[in-house]
Amino acid sequence: MTVWTPSDDGFADLSSHDTFVHGPPHNTFKRLRDEDPLNWTDWDGGQGFWSITRHADIFEMNRNTAVFSSAHGIRMEDQTPEEVIARRTFQETDPPEHMQTRIKLARAFSKGVIAGFEEELRGLCDEVLDQALQHERFDATKLIARELPMRMLGRILGTPEEDLPWLVEKGDALIANTDPDFTDHVLDRMNTDEFRMMPFNSPAGAELYVYAKDLMAKKNASGDTNGILHMILQPGPDGSVMPDEEFRNFFCLLVAAGNDTTRYSIAAGMQAMCHQPELLAQMQEGDDIWETAADEIIRWATPALYFRRTAMSDYEMHGKTICAGDKVLYWFASANRDERTFDDPMRVDLHRSPNKHLSFGQGGPHLCLGMWLARLEVRVLFQELAKRITSIEPDGPHRFLRSNFVGGIKSLPVRIKAK
Repeated sequence: MTVWTPSDDGFADLSSHDTFVHGPPHNTFKRLRDEDPLNWTDWDGGQGFWSITRHADIFEMNRNTAVFSSAHGIRMEDQTPEEVIARRTFQETDPPEHMQTRIKLARAFSKGVIAGFEEELRGLCDEVLDQALQHERFDATKLIARELPMRMLGRILGTPEEDLPWLVEKGDALIANTDPDFTDHVLDRMNTDEFRMMPFNSPAGAELYVYAKDLMAKKNASGDTNGILHMILQPGPDGSVMPDEEFRNFFCLLVAAGNDTTRYSIAAGMQAMCHQPELLAQMQEGDDIWETAADEIIRWATPALYFRRTAMSDYEMHGKTICAGDKVLYWFASANRDERTFDDPMRVDLHRSPNKHLSFGQGGPHLCLGMWLARLEVRVLFQELAKRITSIEPDGPHRFLRSNFVGGIKSLPVRIKAK
């Protein structure tokens, strides 16, 4: 029994956000992997693009930053050079510049620093589950998957608890800017040129920047050095400090990605539990499963459906030529279901090892900074959930984001029996 059977006809339009409202079009991805692993799509919304759908191809190309550049944007949309510069984070840079910035940030997100949050995280899990499991039937995305990352984000950023709902609302408006449930400024349904210099082409970016500046001013005035933001703003070994614009964009990225990645991984894991009852039993059996479970749940979720690169020179592949200047999309959602790499990829296997999923951008210099945090949050949440319940079942259809960039279940009605 599969966890979820895709309904697309194998010829879905990958450029359309509406294609993804029922989840990633995995029948289309499978056809492309098998028949056309380097596929060209003409796009009414801008310059067309190449789709890369096989795991091995993406892994290899992701390492080749000399040919495939991140510096011209990581999303499908076209941007002017001025827009790229105004909106970029270190995600939109190539080595060696990327590594210079990454070194400044890496310590704040290291495995050791993040491991220090585990006890606090378990306490937050207790609070979230205590509240959610008062109900037998509820939306698990809203009461569990959204709540835990939001509260953890506040601890990491050092923000007041009362500000967190507003921060997450703005983060949603940024990263899910194609879904009318999350923003009034839907990217492909209205003219958003007014905000084209803001992160994610969204007015929420400007609001978050004002908030970040005010927050840091208050923290500096009070001598409060708690949170990763203070660590990030310290001078580097060469005495340089992160510029204001870069800090603005990084803060927006941290609020959006730091919440959404874990939220949608948790939601996907709970959806899998609804359709594979053996998963709960496996979680309750012993400790060995936790060495592999989090990565399998994150593989299954694949919150970042794709990242874009831009070809800096011609490149031959699968009998075709990617020309200099072409947009190239690495479809992680396809790679993480590639039968050439994963046995039975449409099932969740909590014991899967090795698990060479690409949800963190493995294979290149852009390996996700937040991967240790995501793994910790997913592992601890499911450890604590499994201790507390005897069953979990679907209580209605789940709903996906309207986005071909962020993959996530935005509504997951469940029926849970607590111990």
